[in-house]
Amino acid sequence: MDIDALYETAMRMVAPGKGILAADESTGTIRKRFDTIKLESTADSRRDWREMLFRTEPAMSEHISGVILYDETLRQKAKDGTPLAGLIAKTGAVPGIKVDTGAKPLAGAPGEMITEGLDGLRERLAEYDALGARFAKWRAVINIGAGGDESVPSQYCINTNMHALARYAMLCQEAGIVPIVEPEVIMDGDHDIDRCYEVTEFGLKRLYAELFEQGVVLEGTILKPNMIISGTNCSAQASREEVAEMTVQCLTNCVPASVPGIAFLSGGQSDVDATAHLNIMNAGFDLPWPLTFSYGRALQAAPLAAWGGKDEAAGQKAFNHRARMNGLAALGEWDEGMEG
Repeated sequence: MDIDALYETAMRMVAPGKGILAADESTGTIRKRFDTIKLESTADSRRDWREMLFRTEPAMSEHISGVILYDETLRQKAKDGTPLAGLIAKTGAVPGIKVDTGAKPLAGAPGEMITEGLDGLRERLAEYDALGARFAKWRAVINIGAGGDESVPSQYCINTNMHALARYAMLCQEAGIVPIVEPEVIMDGDHDIDRCYEVTEFGLKRLYAELFEQGVVLEGTILKPNMIISGTNCSAQASREEVAEMTVQCLTNCVPASVPGIAFLSGGQSDVDATAHLNIMNAGFDLPWPLTFSYGRALQAAPLAAWGGKDEAAGQKAFNHRARMNGLAALGEWDEGMEG
């Protein structure tokens, strides 16, 4: 294991004013996205959409530090024959790969999930490394019980998911690949922000215990957490300032300072809310790690609608805007007036 190389890649992924584009939607998920613009999802249309994003300037070179790819995308080539991973690397961004195979129902735990994909992962990582991936991502899904049900998530669910995240991370580092560890507490539900804080803290503390126990070098990892936010159906929605303050408090209580950086998922927030929350944290707090973004929908929804399957210039204009807004938020220099 080359710890210095892992650390160098991790630091590139959280470079100042830059963040990670999550373009790792499965074939099923991207089909749903394309349905909204009435575009058939084919290998060629998926390639065209992602190639358009990866060729967008100055977004890619100035505001995107890395791109998470789906297995199909890592193997695809642009229309001119250049591997899509090569297009990303030419901009200075780091190509990465989603390696989990999705969340499935957790046996014996109704309403809870376990992420699969550890079988054969060592061999897949070797192949992904040869294809140009320098980091990987694994997402754990943690649901919160409805109606005040505190039995969800269970200790069983937290333990199994965090153990799997640590096993994945160790295999990545063995292969010379930086692992993004993503323990996502789902924002769907009627829970309040305090319950989100409680569950997120519970999960993060177990995660870092597992990473330590399995020998993962924290200096060669990136954390991709949810923000501390009210459930989508909660009657009392927390303010942007509350979200930022409680998120920072939770991370400070749980995440070791040796972690190179934290790249938030957007988790279904609106584009502007995801940007605003990140900006408040960076503008208002002095923290031991850089805070940046690893957004999927919050970076892609506006470009997808503008592109519509045919208008490349409009799609790139929208992507340039959202990438710039989030790049500024990663520096604490965003203002909502810029959204006009």
